[in-house]
Amino acid sequence: MINYDELRAKYQRLGIETPTFDMIKSEKDIEGIRKAGIVNNMVLDEVEKHIKAGMSTEEINTIVHNKTIELGGIPAPLNFEGYPKSVCTSINDAVCHGIPSKKDILKNGDIVNVDCTTIVDGYYADASRMFLIGECSEEAKRLVKTTKEALDLAVSNLKPYSRLRDIGYWIEKYVKSKGYSVVHEIGGHGVGNDFHEDPFIYHYGKKGTGMVLFPGMVFTIEPMVNQYGRGVFLDASNEWTVYTDDGGLSAQYEYTVLITEDGVEILAS
Repeated sequence: MINYDELRAKYQRLGIETPTFDMIKSEKDIEGIRKAGIVNNMVLDEVEKHIKAGMSTEEINTIVHNKTIELGGIPAPLNFEGYPKSVCTSINDAVCHGIPSKKDILKNGDIVNVDCTTIVDGYYADASRMFLIGECSEEAKRLVKTTKEALDLAVSNLKPYSRLRDIGYWIEKYVKSKGYSVVHEIGGHGVGNDFHEDPFIYHYGKKGTGMVLFPGMVFTIEPMVNQYGRGVFLDASNEWTVYTDDGGLSAQYEYTVLITEDGVEILAS
C-alpha cells in the first residue's frame, strides 16, 4: 500500500510539486475508467470498419452515437458546454474539435482525426485516432506516422515518479527531429471522474521539470502535430474548431493512460 502522505512530504521537501488528492484514483475509479476505455475502443473500432471516402462526418457521428448507446455508454461530447455532436471530426488542417456535418464529405487523400469520449457508469475514457482516406500523399502518411510514434515514445518513457514535463519533452524532441511542430496552446488533461480534470498535460517542455507523477494518476496524452508552423486559430463561426494558421495539415492521436506502481497502462486508445 502506497503511503501518499509520506510521498508528498518527501517531494515537497525537495521543492517538487505533487499531485493533489483528487488526482489519485481509487481502485474502484480505475476499474470504472478501464471499463469506459473498453467501450471507447470498441466505438473507435466501429468507426474504423466503416470510414471511407464519400461519407459525411455526420455519418461518423451517427456511428459513434449509436454504437456508444448500444454498448451501454453515453457520448460525453454531446451537449458538453454546448457542443452539438457526439464526437469530434477534424479534417486536414483542422487541428481539433471539428464538428460533424452533412456538408463535410470525406475525400480521397484526406486525413481525419476522430476524437471519442465515452461515459460508462459515471466514468470517462477519452481517445482519438487518425484515419487515412483512400490514397494519401506520402507527406500526409509521414505526418500521421510521426504523430503516433511521438505519442508512443512518450508513453514508453513514462514511469511512476517521473516528471510531468518529461511527456512533452519526449514528444516535441521527436516531432522536431522529423521537421514538424507541436501545438502548444492545447494539451492533455486528467480524466476519469469527469471529462476534463487536472493536471494539464503539456506536449512540450523541459525534461525533469513539473509535477511528479504518482501511481494512480489517470490522464490523456494527445499531441497535435502540424506539418509546418505550430500557430493555430479558433474558427469564429462556431467557436469550437481549431485550424492551423498556415493551412498545413495537422494530425493527432490520443490515449488515456494510468500511471501504475511499475510503469504505465493504456486504458483507451
